[in-house]
Amino acid sequence: MSDLHIRREGRAGRITLDRAHALNALSYEMCLEIDAALRGWAEVDAVALVVIDAIGDKAFCAGGDLGEMYATGSAGDHGYGRRFWADEYRMNARIAEYRKPVVTLMQGFTLGGGVGLGCHASHRVVCESSRIAMPECAVGIVPDVGGSYLLARALGRVGAYLGLTGARMTPGCAIWAGFADYFVPRAEWGDLVSGLVASGDPDMIPVQTTPDSPLAAQAAAIDQVFASNDGATILTALDLVGGDFAAEGRAMIARGSPLAQACALEVLRRLGPDPDIRAALTQEYRFTYRATAQSDFLEGIRAAIIDKDRAPCWRHRSLADVTAAEVADMLAPLGVAELKLETREEETP
Repeated sequence: MSDLHIRREGRAGRITLDRAHALNALSYEMCLEIDAALRGWAEVDAVALVVIDAIGDKAFCAGGDLGEMYATGSAGDHGYGRRFWADEYRMNARIAEYRKPVVTLMQGFTLGGGVGLGCHASHRVVCESSRIAMPECAVGIVPDVGGSYLLARALGRVGAYLGLTGARMTPGCAIWAGFADYFVPRAEWGDLVSGLVASGDPDMIPVQTTPDSPLAAQAAAIDQVFASNDGATILTALDLVGGDFAAEGRAMIARGSPLAQACALEVLRRLGPDPDIRAALTQEYRFTYRATAQSDFLEGIRAAIIDKDRAPCWRHRSLADVTAAEVADMLAPLGVAELKLETREEETP
């Protein structure tokens, strides 16, 4: 059985993920097939929009399939991961810059690579079960797949908070933070897709009342504690604030790779308040290009996915121990290996 169903229905190009047993995790082959479909539909007048959804209740897409990256990287083959990330990032950029509307329907978990697939679309739909997060630091890399672009655009210092902690957003939080646009109850999705296919018009997506956002209620505390781009200063601010918010923040930060977290803060600083998707992907690729050889990535995958002991041995004891020189080395330009994204003229076959 194919992991993807790619077809044309009515006025829509349809892409449906079908790996429910693996929480619809993206394989390298799936990234290539999705990108090829988008390229093929770009100049087809009969395709008015693209609809991306997934089979199953638990997840739209819980991230990238990292098993092969771990196997090849552990064997000293760093090329596989670099190719995977580069091609995935090209797909992310294509979705973000696509000339036609792209509608994504994100139930359950949308994590990491799923954010790259679902949250760069022009029309992003969530439901009651949606839980969206960028948990990359917990496996030793920076928030990637263009996630740093979304984090940089979030209000105040919410992006820094989400990037360092990997906190999961409920539907109201995702809309408030800029990771989604519409709340539509899951029971109405069948009729919604049928209408999109028949009309080719994304404006038919109903505007409904957005659920409350617990994240918005914490915005003032987040802005205060995560005001700095320096990890040590953030940890000190948490100690000074105290209370449940600080305790929870400390605990979530402690789960992640200090090197990845320090680099994530620097990526957000470089992008600034008016980020560009291509600049974000370029910064991310500088880290992930080096990830299997020079970061905590392989150890993070071992602890989370291979051995599942949830006890990674990071290179640093604390976010405060990472030096500016180490961050600069991980994010230094790659020269001839710098990420290459297609121009508009190169988008179609």
